[in-house]
Amino acid sequence: MPELPEVETVRRGLVSLVRGKKIQQVEVRWPKIIESPDVERFKTELIGEVIQDVKRRGKYLIFEFSDFEMVSHLRMEGKYEFFTTEVPLDKHSHVIFHFTDGSELVYRDVRKFGRMALLKKGEALHYKGIQQLGPEPTEKEFDLTAFVVKLSRAKTMIKPLLLNQKVVAGLGNIYADEVLWLAKIHPEEPAQRLTEEEVATLRQAIIAELKKAQAAGGTTIRTYLNALGEAGNFQQQLHVYGQTGKPCERCGTPIVKIKVAQRGTHFCPHCQQLK
Repeated sequence: MPELPEVETVRRGLVSLVRGKKIQQVEVRWPKIIESPDVERFKTELIGEVIQDVKRRGKYLIFEFSDFEMVSHLRMEGKYEFFTTEVPLDKHSHVIFHFTDGSELVYRDVRKFGRMALLKKGEALHYKGIQQLGPEPTEKEFDLTAFVVKLSRAKTMIKPLLLNQKVVAGLGNIYADEVLWLAKIHPEEPAQRLTEEEVATLRQAIIAELKKAQAAGGTTIRTYLNALGEAGNFQQQLHVYGQTGKPCERCGTPIVKIKVAQRGTHFCPHCQQLK
């Protein structure tokens, strides 16, 4: 699943490619992708709309049009691809935005899990999924005191807690493993047992790692590509995710993989010991 750095990279690509484009027609080939309104209204409302900007909140993309906002979630394998001319569509091409200059923005999704919702101007941040998001993982938004309080009250292991978008927005399976390794915290450690110092270290690791991943264009696992058709290269900097059996960069102990809350989880058994 694309995580925050990948979605941010998609956003930047879309801004450079489609900002200022005027929609001539919208083609919907898999109706379930459109969450709201009904498909016919979705297609009609967007005719003549100009893409003014593309923003992001957590893993959600927010397209700002002249009179509307569209919330788009890529889910497992959704991706946007831009073409300057009409191209043959495959079975995974589900929503096509035809622009007045002849170019196209195609939404492709092998799993068909992605969703789009067209809302009135100014309503995107009130969309249910976005309203429930925790803070963005930045120095300004991600408050340490609030993070300490949330973890102290949590009755779950730290790894699944980090995957809860209500705690902090944007972390997925890959980066949860990475930041826990950086902070030297075992993925099964009960969140409420972490000291304030450990929580502060973890917060800083989250901010720093996601910033680095965004700069690298995200991590390519299986099919992820950004809106420019380019793969991210942060996988070259991964410390534990996908490194099973390889020596830990810090101590040389082989990285192991276990299941934590049904998710494949990578960690160093020497550096990240369960208390």
